[in-house]
Amino acid sequence: MGCRGRDLRSVLLRVVAPGDGDVLLVDARRRLPGRGAWVHEDPACLTAAERRRAFARALRRTGPLDTSAVRSHVEGVVSTTTDESGSNS
Repeated sequence: MGCRGRDLRSVLLRVVAPGDGDVLLVDARRRLPGRGAWVHEDPACLTAAERRRAFARALRRTGPLDTSAVRSHVEGVVSTTTDESGSNS
């Protein structure tokens, strides 16, 4: 969504906005009900999606959506990846 690139579903992260709420949730198991949006687990891709308001459009919502849970998940994945590789020493 953010970078507009295509990729395998196994590489992408599914996010949903359950019910009438305005909070995006990470659907790691890909089982939550409702319309979902797919984004790379990359902070740059997430930032681009937020800037373009792509989540609201993809999920057919009006108004801004709270992406803080998705942002913390993506940043946690990135920091874990750099810690394990040893490049962040």
